Amino acid sequence: MRVDELLRQDFGTLSELIRAHAEADPGHPALILDERTLDYRALDGLMDRVAAALQRDGVKPGEVIATSAGTSLEYAAVFLGALRAGLAVAPLAPDSSATGLAAMVADAGAKIFFLDRGVGESLGEVAKTIAVPRIALDDTADAGAPLSAWLAPQGARPEPVAVQPDWPFNIIYSSGTTGTPKGIVMPHAYRWAHVTLFANLGYGPDAVTLVSIPLYSNMTLSSFLPALSLGSTVVLMRKFDAGRYLELSHRHRVTHSMMVPVQVQRIMARPDFDDYDLSSFRMKSCGSAPFPAALKADVLARWPGGLVEYYGMTEGGGVCSLIASEHPHKLHTVGKPAPNHDMRVIDEQGRELPRGEIGEIVGRSATMMVGYHNLPEKTAEAEWFDAEGRRFIRSGDTGRFDEDGFLILLDRKKDMIISGGFNVYPSDVEAILRGHPDVAECAVFGVPSERWGETPVAVVVPRVGSAAASADAEAMRAWTNQQLGKAQRLSALRLVGSLPRSDIGKVLKRQLRSDWVASGAAAG
Repeated sequence: MRVDELLRQDFGTLSELIRAHAEADPGHPALILDERTLDYRALDGLMDRVAAALQRDGVKPGEVIATSAGTSLEYAAVFLGALRAGLAVAPLAPDSSATGLAAMVADAGAKIFFLDRGVGESLGEVAKTIAVPRIALDDTADAGAPLSAWLAPQGARPEPVAVQPDWPFNIIYSSGTTGTPKGIVMPHAYRWAHVTLFANLGYGPDAVTLVSIPLYSNMTLSSFLPALSLGSTVVLMRKFDAGRYLELSHRHRVTHSMMVPVQVQRIMARPDFDDYDLSSFRMKSCGSAPFPAALKADVLARWPGGLVEYYGMTEGGGVCSLIASEHPHKLHTVGKPAPNHDMRVIDEQGRELPRGEIGEIVGRSATMMVGYHNLPEKTAEAEWFDAEGRRFIRSGDTGRFDEDGFLILLDRKKDMIISGGFNVYPSDVEAILRGHPDVAECAVFGVPSERWGETPVAVVVPRVGSAAASADAEAMRAWTNQQLGKAQRLSALRLVGSLPRSDIGKVLKRQLRSDWVASGAAAG
């Protein structure tokens, strides 16, 4: 079946689309990493060999494999080949602790664990507790059986599998920034809806997509998978570096890229940014973390092509999008709900709130998780049902819709500070603090206070330069507090060299909070 016919279906699979591209234009580059290239014919053939090997080993449709490794062509092929066999994939962060990785492999019920040298070394003796076969994606003997020997022979074809929309596609384990990671189960229908959602960004055979985020991240998958499904060439980075990103964009005439805000910030801060020809860009996408309005404005002014910000959750529910070039006066928002995405705001009692009032954001769409793996109670906590009994996913974020229907995002509910009985949103304080000329990055969070119950404090990364070299933390705090309400005022401010972040750029406020408390630092 042709690509256009597949895309008109209510449901299809990524595997079918990749095969259709391989038949229509077999020599077109599919994946590029450093000096290696896989065209669509080679990728399709490698997917067949992976799927056939999994079937040979008795792994059945609906069952799970786990992966934990750095970005590689082999990683991509194994992920996609498992989908062709009707399996679900649990992509695990390679920087997880050894015990954490072992626990996630067990929780997912993985039948085979694919890893590389780095993960094998980090597992150490814990590897003995993982009671499933281990396959080394980079053929490292100590990590597991070599992938090259495990693969089915060249030319092997798997038995066809009729994948169903409600079958599990992947189990994404949350980053753990707000607690113990939970396995988020997404069905194939979720990913098919993502393909159609991103199709309007101009992905296609003439597009070149640069992927600079690790392949295990849901943020990556939301662009990587649609790009391949729609026949694009995907250029992979093993590890993000702003200079390398610009070099690859220039060399490969990149048209599309999905990033997180901290990557955008580092790219725009390069003194040689204007030396690179980025005129090929059609669209940059960004999400996963707060995206300051001033940074969006800088991108619009200096980086060719469009800019769209996405707001949503790995768990799914609702997605908001802001096409920044079309709404330059709305850069302080995350946009409007995407077509066929129903998003609302509710209070603590679960009652729907009118436009303009602050509450928790909930959403409903075709991109919704089945639930948290093996955690029915946690799944129930994440759900909200409207008066008609329709299921929504709770975001855990607070915000409000403005008079034009654009969503103004505030904070995670768990990050909101209650000081002296007043609600303090860290994002409001951070917005003021970022206006200080010596502030490059900042994070505001609450710590225990005998007087107020909880009180706001801040950590700041000073801006590079002579003025920031002598930055005065107390003067910076006083400057900020002059512009804040009484309950919002910072009790303390500390200068640091960097902020702890997850691999996809989220500031780890839980770590900052625990480090602050452990240090015994005074806060009023």
